Amino acid sequence: MTAPRLLIVGPQGSGKGTQGVLVASAFDVPVVSTGDIFRANIAQGTELGRKVQAITDAGNLVPDEVTSEIVRDRLAQDDAAEGFLLDGYPRNAAQVRDLDAFLSDRGEQLDAVILLDVPREESIARIAKRAAEQGRSDDTEEAISKRLDIYESETAPILDVYGERGIVDRIDGVGSLDEITARIFDALEARGIVRVAA
Repeated sequence: MTAPRLLIVGPQGSGKGTQGVLVASAFDVPVVSTGDIFRANIAQGTELGRKVQAITDAGNLVPDEVTSEIVRDRLAQDDAAEGFLLDGYPRNAAQVRDLDAFLSDRGEQLDAVILLDVPREESIARIAKRAAEQGRSDDTEEAISKRLDIYESETAPILDVYGERGIVDRIDGVGSLDEITARIFDALEARGIVRVAA
């Protein structure tokens, strides 16, 4: 089969960044992470980077139209023509509609949505540990709690949309890195999505 078009979803601290890289690598597709794109543009001081920095410095989320434009631009690049793994987008119903419209124009659709299911207490514990290790001041318990609230209110509803399409694989996100990766590959394989190099 052609390379898959995947979306990985999970609360902060669920390990989706790490798992996303492993899954994308196994299928030889690029990870399209809005967070990474934003951070790269900020680091390079691009016009987009300055715009995003001003928005995030004010404590706001980047607007849907800006995020969707960036993702469309990234998915139009050659390396994403055959397949990709989205991380961090779409994060709400409006972005789902934008992505649907873009993919349908190309005669494509998502093949599977990988949901890393992690209890809230586990997410908070993991982020607090990361904050201590990396010295991140923005990872206070209050800030973490607020981000998890946003995830639950905004992102959880997109799972209802994809759930109705029957493409959500709910993966137990607690366990060792290898155990969780194996669960993801087993779920995808059950859909007929098999790794390039198993």
